[in-house]
Amino acid sequence: MLWLAPQPLVVASKSAARRAMLAACGLPIEATEADLDERAVESRSGPVPPDQAALVLAREKARVVAVRCPGRYVVGADQTLALGEIRFNKPEDRAGAREQLRALSGRTHALHSAVAVAKDGRVIFGHIETARLTMRRLTDRFIDVYLDTAGDAVTTTVGAYQLERLGVHLFERIEGDHFTILGLPLFSLLAFFRREGCLAG
Repeated sequence: MLWLAPQPLVVASKSAARRAMLAACGLPIEATEADLDERAVESRSGPVPPDQAALVLAREKARVVAVRCPGRYVVGADQTLALGEIRFNKPEDRAGAREQLRALSGRTHALHSAVAVAKDGRVIFGHIETARLTMRRLTDRFIDVYLDTAGDAVTTTVGAYQLERLGVHLFERIEGDHFTILGLPLFSLLAFFRREGCLAG
């Protein structure tokens, strides 16, 4: 038996990719959403670099849900995208997605993925990892083809892409851990649970 804790792991995320990653590695999970006003959380924390912004949000997601789930381990995660000092949010519509793709075309950007674990309303683990991705030069014609094919999915992720799906056509090089790119520093999280005695070692 891999998971040794008495109850399933609670995942405070609406991300299907994160839930799938944890389930695929044999962890019993229960998923719920933190229902945070992320911009309000960021405003309270004050100006922070993009990587720290991801950690602030991951910690708060885990903490809020852990208050509702006493005695349970709760995982929160978040991801930010930065092009130099410019941070991107999820595009609101197709026009916003096109604008982001044009800005990222031919350039290297950073994906900062953070994970946190809380129990009984207290954060007991936090970690950030960064991957760097280089988009190939995209023509306006290709961007339109991509947006037509991807449809509404382009508004669900920052940068208007999911690397594990059609987004793979946008890139020429990636540097970093695959799980980090998908939004969860999985190796570090699993190592934490082994130290906690929740996972078979």
